[in-house]
Amino acid sequence: MPDRKLNVAVLIGSTRTGRFGPVPARWIAEQAAGRDDFDVDVIDLAQVWLPDVLPESLDGSLPQAVRDLAPWLTRADAFVIVTPEYNQSFPASLKNAIDWYVDEWKAKPVAFVSYGGIAGGLRAVSDLRAVFPGLHAVTVRDSVCFPDCRDKFDDEGRPKDPEGCAASAKSMLDQLAWWGRMLRTARAREPYPG
Repeated sequence: MPDRKLNVAVLIGSTRTGRFGPVPARWIAEQAAGRDDFDVDVIDLAQVWLPDVLPESLDGSLPQAVRDLAPWLTRADAFVIVTPEYNQSFPASLKNAIDWYVDEWKAKPVAFVSYGGIAGGLRAVSDLRAVFPGLHAVTVRDSVCFPDCRDKFDDEGRPKDPEGCAASAKSMLDQLAWWGRMLRTARAREPYPG
């Protein structure tokens, strides 16, 4: 058992009006919070209001919204990205949030909960798996996917297949916890060289 709980940030990647993202985000946050090894924060990009234009250099003065979110990301030992699939990839709001930060992602694990139509957001996750290594982050292998997502949850926002969904979440969160502990220990031992 770790000395202290891992800080896990669940990031809701969609900011679109009428979005479905808060439903699976609330569910995965509850799954993570129900464990004895995680402290969970939910970060909703629709409430963060990050600017959508990056400056020429991230070395200068950053907008207040970017500075406000930075401590939450810095504090996180691990991330769960909740993403839909828009046009066979992830939303621009999520890429924007990723791109505003550099050190906050380094040497930390990232897991994915995706949702959408027939593909369930898996193409978005595939694209995200190509993005995060460029930030020196590690993506965990297992993910949770909700194809035809609006049919997979009841009116209270609970999965209609609670046992199957819980098993998928457990597998993913177990991997996130392992990587989170290992990378936190490594970062404490010596600074990441990237």
